[in-house]
Amino acid sequence: MNKSELLAAIAEKTNQSKAATGEFLDAAVAVIEQTVASGDTVALVGFGTFKAAPRAAREGKNPKTGEKIKIAATIVPRFTAGAGFKAQVAAGKVKKAAKK
Repeated sequence: MNKSELLAAIAEKTNQSKAATGEFLDAAVAVIEQTVASGDTVALVGFGTFKAAPRAAREGKNPKTGEKIKIAATIVPRFTAGAGFKAQVAAGKVKKAAKK
């Protein structure tokens, strides 16, 4: 499912226009990005948690030359699925949205 398909599915479930749904989705994504970038966590109970997590420095390999390279430590976004989401996926209850 891509973004336009997601917008159509949400708009249908909420009886809102696709334009209004698009604005809402863009705003929600922007707030999540800003919150996680500032070091805070966004927890949606039953769905999951978005947070920033450190990634340690490590040694990699240049695939072209085989030469070892150092990869610097960084902070990356992480998503951890919530119990309700995990249970739905495990039970196979997640259904694909009908394409039109």
